[in-house]
Amino acid sequence: MLDKSSKREQRLSYWILVLPAVLFYFAVMTFPTFFSVILSMTSYKGGPLWGSDAIHFTGLKNYFKVFNDPLFYLSLKNNLYIVLVSVLGQLPLGFALAYILSRGLVKGTDFFQTMIYLPCVISTVVIGILWQSFFSAHGAFQEIIKVFNPSFQWSMSNHPIVPVLFVMLWMYTGTYLIIFLANLQKIDPAIIEASKIDGASEGQTLRYIIFPSLSGVFVTSAILAISGSLKSFDLIYVMTGGGPAKQTNVLSLYMFDKAFKGAPDYPMANAISTIMVVISFALILLVQMAEKKYGGKED
Repeated sequence: MLDKSSKREQRLSYWILVLPAVLFYFAVMTFPTFFSVILSMTSYKGGPLWGSDAIHFTGLKNYFKVFNDPLFYLSLKNNLYIVLVSVLGQLPLGFALAYILSRGLVKGTDFFQTMIYLPCVISTVVIGILWQSFFSAHGAFQEIIKVFNPSFQWSMSNHPIVPVLFVMLWMYTGTYLIIFLANLQKIDPAIIEASKIDGASEGQTLRYIIFPSLSGVFVTSAILAISGSLKSFDLIYVMTGGGPAKQTNVLSLYMFDKAFKGAPDYPMANAISTIMVVISFALILLVQMAEKKYGGKED
């Protein structure tokens, strides 16, 4: 048994080891988050923070401004489209491809795995510029369509969010492919073989063995997809800039415009960021509740 002095020294050593990380986390995460919430309830317009006329508390005025702005709802709608494509597109497609590759249902597994994951390692700026050129009025997509329908005229102004959603589906599916592939390889092959011997079909193996074993992975991947979808910025900024006529605006771009374009409105920008965090937590909570009710348990 440790005496009191030894326990005190042990606690002190723990604090010495942990305190730098705690202080760093507080400095770069906790404090900015709380300060952002506080700033969203003020009238701060830039300049010195501390002064007689620098900051006035305005309560929820900036939140009411956000909720009364039609552009907020357009941006939110586009973000929800991205969330749906991520959760109902990237995850199922990534799992399906991972299952096909892990089961050896196609030849050239390493080649397909590399090609599917390749977009994840290319710069987002490069991808945005390439796809912007591809979908432009005189781009390759227009020429391909003309081969099948010469009278068809494509323009980014026709459902402009659709190309963005397609590029996101193509770009990020490889991430979930790798996640599911790594976890599928953790399942004991003997269990799957035993189920086949007992007469289980491929669908029954998926339903009763693989899906329950990966329920936690699905939840984690869904959380990653939701958080990544709500902070989507770089690809849209490069590919469309929020245009045409703000039709591809998302919440992060909406917040960026309020903070750094024209007359800065920092409180409103911080209000938008706070709303984004709340929406993200709400969606993640729904995913976790659904997993608890319908999901299985990992071994």
